[in-house]
Order: sequence, then C-alpha cells, then structure tokens
Amino acid sequence: MALIRLMLTVALLTLTSGALAGGIEIREFDDPVMEQRYHDLTASMRCPLCENQAIDDSDAPISADMRERVYQLLQDGQSDIEIVNHMVQRFGEYILYNPRLENRTYLLWGLPIGLVLLGVVVVVMMVRARRNASAKALSAEERARLDALINRERSS
Repeated sequence: MALIRLMLTVALLTLTSGALAGGIEIREFDDPVMEQRYHDLTASMRCPLCENQAIDDSDAPISADMRERVYQLLQDGQSDIEIVNHMVQRFGEYILYNPRLENRTYLLWGLPIGLVLLGVVVVVMMVRARRNASAKALSAEERARLDALINRERSS
C-alpha cells in the first residue's frame, strides 16, 4: 500500500512540475486572421529583459505579460497600430524591432541611404579623375608621336 502511495505521489509531482515551470500558453482564437495578427505582433516586439529576443520566443515573465496584454487587446477589438502604440507607451520604443520614422529617428533611417549616395559620388569622382589624369599624363613628345600616328592613319 505504501509503495502505491509513493508511486502516485511521484506521478502527481511529475505531472504538476511541468505546469509549475511555466507550461505552454494556449490562446484560443475564433478567427485564423486574428491568430496570425497575434503571432505577427508578438514576433515584431522585443522583450525588454532579453537582448534581441522577440516576446513570442522569450520565457521571461515580462514577455508572458506582454503576450497576455497583446491577446487581451486583440480580443477587445483593437487594431494593430493601437496595440503597438499601447505597448510602446507602456514599455518604450526599445520593444520595436523596426523603429518608427520620427524626428529623432531620421538619422537612423537616413544614414544608410546617405552613405550609399556618398559612395556613388566618390566612385563617380574617382572615375572622372582617372580619365582626366590619363589624358593629362602625356608629355609633349608622346603627344607629338600620337598626333603623327593619327595623321598617318587618316592619310592611308
């Protein structure tokens, strides 16, 4: 009898330890579109505690709270933009993987474009400089020989 109680206790502890360790979150959605919106939103937000980990992949308690809040806001009928605005207001801009285009982020968004344009300008200037340098590099004697060759080709 004691052996059976011991086995039942071990089995019960084994079954409940998974639930106490965090378990798997199950979200019920009536609409597959809403479920996709949930996954897209949670994949696009960064965990404030974890470095570069989306809240849908994070096991941090704050990520679980954020996922729950996104789920509640979706159930309340909020749009994606309203949900993102709510989460940014609550947790800050850091949670967005793609920062918004605002006055303070112009440099962040414009710098890559500016560097590409600067690179194009530098390459064009180098090509022009090499063309001009190669044309100017002929001495007077070389220029005379070149003119003589050109004249000879024209006359034949």
